[in-house]
Amino acid sequence: MALPGAAHDLLLDRCLTLFTSFDGIDGQDGAEILRRAMAQVSAVGTGHAEAGYLRLGEGLVRCPHDGQRATEALDAQVRELAGRDGPVRLPRRAWGWAFGLRAPDGPREPDGPCEPGGPHAPDGLHGALVVSYRDRPGEDERLLLTLLVRQTAAALCSAAAHHRERAQALELRRAWDERKAIRRRLDSSLTDLSQLREVHDALARSAAHGDGEDGIVRTLYRITGLAAAAEDRFGNLRAWAGPGRPDPYPKPDPAQHEELLREAARRPRPVRVRDRLTAVADPRGEVLGVLCLVDPDGRADERAVRALDHAATSLGLELAHLRELAEVELRLRRELVDDLLSGADDISAYARAEAVGHDLHGPHHVIVVRWSDRPADDVFLKSVSRAATGMGLRILPALRSDAAVLVAQSAPGERSLHSALSRELGTDSGAIGVGASCDTPHEVPRSYQEALRALEVRRRSNSASGMTFYDDLGLYRILRTGSDHREVEGFVREWLGPLMDYDALHHTDLVETLSQYFDRGGNYSETAAALVIHRSTLRYRLQRIREISGIDLADVDSRLNLQVATRIWKVMRSGPE
Repeated sequence: MALPGAAHDLLLDRCLTLFTSFDGIDGQDGAEILRRAMAQVSAVGTGHAEAGYLRLGEGLVRCPHDGQRATEALDAQVRELAGRDGPVRLPRRAWGWAFGLRAPDGPREPDGPCEPGGPHAPDGLHGALVVSYRDRPGEDERLLLTLLVRQTAAALCSAAAHHRERAQALELRRAWDERKAIRRRLDSSLTDLSQLREVHDALARSAAHGDGEDGIVRTLYRITGLAAAAEDRFGNLRAWAGPGRPDPYPKPDPAQHEELLREAARRPRPVRVRDRLTAVADPRGEVLGVLCLVDPDGRADERAVRALDHAATSLGLELAHLRELAEVELRLRRELVDDLLSGADDISAYARAEAVGHDLHGPHHVIVVRWSDRPADDVFLKSVSRAATGMGLRILPALRSDAAVLVAQSAPGERSLHSALSRELGTDSGAIGVGASCDTPHEVPRSYQEALRALEVRRRSNSASGMTFYDDLGLYRILRTGSDHREVEGFVREWLGPLMDYDALHHTDLVETLSQYFDRGGNYSETAAALVIHRSTLRYRLQRIREISGIDLADVDSRLNLQVATRIWKVMRSGPE
């Protein structure tokens, strides 16, 4: 049935109002579109928008805009319809209807769960609009409602598409930014790897050439441009490269240095201490040394820090290798000395000595060292070896029983070794025995026994501390050790006892006078000069000796026994001269 002209014009005007009401709404969200649609219900007719719903997940959620009269009962009726068009019951309203807001082109496969204003549901549902009339609406109003519902559904679909495109654009942007970040990290990693490769190659070339610690610090200086120093764990300089080397090199405070090492070992990266970057060399958890970059102006960049860290690792391996070599060499030296003292053939001994860097050809002396207040352990042996090498002696050291034993290429000076070792140990309460020269390795056991004999004589003398040479033992060479020592003392007492007692009681030197007299073959002038007395005084003393001892000095046997007794007395009193 055709509408009258006025009614037709009014309908067209209201349709135009509907179409223009959604202009420029693509960028709006679903709630705003629904609000406008609800406002248009009363604008195009006598109806009223009771509530608007948007799809959220698997259900419809009421929007608060212009839905003041909506109730939970209405929500339940809309849920029962599940997005289908259908009637709803409303208080004091003759007609109520729920319109499903679906995509105009029908269902499409979803990208995921629907959010308000997001992609449509599996059935193309975006929401619902509930409209009521006091009286049943006429045909023109139902037409306008149909247009409004379609326009609203199209707007929601368009907004969802716009939202989807915007989300995709944001995702593409995020992916692009992430790709750029990954590329930057990759470029940075490649740069770091290139730098580390440069450092590694430089250190590897240095190691291949056998440059050791000097090569490591020179390489570090060449790469960073900063002066580099390698120190032992006590802060003593081992190697330096670059300008500004301190002279003398400063010795750190021991307590502060230990604290620095502990702090640096706890850190995964080099630490700055005043004007230096410091890294520890601890390949097995034990600090063996320290590597430093001198950087007073703070010029060290990340590349320099990585180079220092890598070089410290190389230094740790180098120091660990040197320690292992030293331990192996020490063990080989000790085994060689043990075999020499027990008796080794010359050819094998020469070859093994050459392998540890010692020339066993030529005269050697065995030296036995025992200190009364020091145990014969590795620390003691190192102290003895350090004192001996400090005097220029080339030695093969070892521990044997409770003493340190050295096979030395030459004999030490008269008093020098005992003095040097006393300074090293901080006490002079020790004795040293030196065996006679041995020209071949198979003679070493003999020199060792002689050194033990010299050591025993020194320790049994009145001056137990000092150094005794077997060559100076005189008659003691032919005397056995052990209990015979008491017999020797008894012999001395038998022949010199009265004179020794007289000297002790009157503070005289009759035994010394007799000893000097025998040492100079009975020459009056030489004896008087040695004693710094007049010849007449010497004659008086000799006369007193005859009277006190009751011995005739002209008797050959008595004279021989007295001379032997004075020699032994001299050794017993102060050790061999």
